[in-house]
Amino acid sequence: MRVALLTEGGYPYVHGESAAWCDRLLRGLSRYDFEVWALSRSGRQAAGPRRALPPNVSRLRTAALWGPPPGGLGGARGRPARRFAECFAELAAALCSRPGHAGAHGQADRFSTGLLGLAALAAAHRGLTRWLYSEQAVRVLEAACRAPGAPRAVRAARVPDLLAVTERLERALRPLGLLPPGGPPGVHLCHTVGAGPVALPGLLAARLHGVPLLLTEDAGRPGAGSAPGAAYAVAPSAARAPVRALLAAFQDRLAHETRAAAALVAPGGRAPAPAPGPGPAPEDAATLVWAGRIEPAKDLVGLLHAFRAVRDAEPAASLRVVDTGGARTDAGYLARCRALAQRLVPGGVSFTSAGTPGAPTLADAYAAGAVAVLSSVVEGVPVPLIAAMHRGRATVATDVGAVGEVVGAAAVLVPPLDPAALAAGCLALLRDPERRASLGAAARARARELFTTDHGAAAYGAIYPELLAMASTPRPVPQGDTAGHGTPRSVHCT
Repeated sequence: MRVALLTEGGYPYVHGESAAWCDRLLRGLSRYDFEVWALSRSGRQAAGPRRALPPNVSRLRTAALWGPPPGGLGGARGRPARRFAECFAELAAALCSRPGHAGAHGQADRFSTGLLGLAALAAAHRGLTRWLYSEQAVRVLEAACRAPGAPRAVRAARVPDLLAVTERLERALRPLGLLPPGGPPGVHLCHTVGAGPVALPGLLAARLHGVPLLLTEDAGRPGAGSAPGAAYAVAPSAARAPVRALLAAFQDRLAHETRAAAALVAPGGRAPAPAPGPGPAPEDAATLVWAGRIEPAKDLVGLLHAFRAVRDAEPAASLRVVDTGGARTDAGYLARCRALAQRLVPGGVSFTSAGTPGAPTLADAYAAGAVAVLSSVVEGVPVPLIAAMHRGRATVATDVGAVGEVVGAAAVLVPPLDPAALAAGCLALLRDPERRASLGAAARARARELFTTDHGAAAYGAIYPELLAMASTPRPVPQGDTAGHGTPRSVHCT
C-alpha cells in the first residue's frame, strides 16, 4: 500500500514540531510505502537543510508557494481562455458571496465546480499563470466583486487590489501541478497535513480519481486546523480590506471543500501535551474559559445568555473568551458579542486574542480557569478542548460533531442551543470541586492516551487499510446531498 503524504512548510524542509511529527509518523509506519509531496514557503526554506528521508519514502515531489510565476506570461487565446473565464467566474462568485447566507451550499458547489475546471486547465496547460496574470482575470474578479449581494468589503476593491489577489491565488493554486493528469500512479491513499492549498492534489485525487483522502488538522495551532497555511493565502495586514476579505474567503472555501472531500478528519501535527500544572488560583476558581474562532456557529450569544444565569447564581463567576481565529474571526459577530456581554453581565466577561502581544497562550488560559466551555452548534474536531484536556481541566460542552468522541466520559455534555442546560452544567462543576478535579484528571488521562505521537502512529496504521477498504465498497449518496458532499468521519490521532 502506497500513501502520499502532503506537507507544507514543514517536512522535510525544517526541523520544527510539525516536521518532527511527520518524521515520527513515517518511521513509525515502516511497513507502508510513502511518497512525500512537499510545499516550500520561501527560497531560503527550499534551499536549506532537509531531514533525511526514511527508507520507506520512495519519492519526493515538491512545489513552491513563493517566487515569480513559473513559465511565461503570454495569455492563451481561443477556447482555453474562454474556459478559464467560465471556471474562474464560478470560483470568484463563491469568494464574493456572503458567509452564512441562504445560498451558501450553492456557492460551495460553485467553488468546487470552478476549482475542478481550473485544475483541468492547469493539467493541460502546465499551470494557470498565463491567465491569472491577465487582464481577463482582473475583469472576471471585478465583475464578481460588483455583483448584487457581494459583501461591502469586496465591492470596494480597486484594480491594484484585484491584481494582488490574482497574484496570490496563482501561488496558492500552484500545488495543482503536483497531481499528474491521469491521477497519482500507484498511490492508494492521500494523507494531507492541513486543509489549505497543501491539500489540493489530494482533494483532486479524491474528486477526480476516487483516491481516499485523509485530512490531519494541526492540533497545535488552534483555529488553523480548518485552514492551515495562512502564510501564503491571507494577505499581509498592510493590505487593503478587499484583498484580505477575498483571500480569507478563498482559504475558508478551500478548507470546507477539503473537509467535504475527506473520508476522515483527524487532529494531529503538534498536539499540546504540557506538564501538569497547579490547580487554578483561588481568584480564578470560578472562571469559565471558552476558546475558539469567533463566529455564529460557535454560539457565543447562547453562551453569554447561559453565563448571565451562572452569574446570577454565583456572583463571583467570570468568563474568559479567547479568540483563536485571527484573520478568520467574524468581526461583526465579535462586536455583537462584546456589546451583548456588556449589557448582560457588565464587567463579567473578558475578551482576548490568542497570539497577540501580552495575551496568554491557549494552555495558560485554560490553566488559569476552573472549567473549559464549548458552546458550538456545529463542530468538527474540537481542537481547543484537546489543549484543555491536556491541562487537566473539566469541560462542559455541547454534544455536537466529534465532541463526544474526543472527550468521552471526561466532560459534562449538554444539548446545543440550550443556554439553560449549559448554565446548569457550568454551575454543577463550579460548585463541586471534587467532581471537577475528577473529571479533569480523567480528561488528562484520556488526552495522554489518545493524543500522543506513539498512539497516533499506531492509530494511523490501522486507519490506512480501513480507508482503502471503504473506498472499494460502494456507498450510497446521502439523501439531499446532490453534490456528493458528505460529512467526513472524525477520529483522534496525533
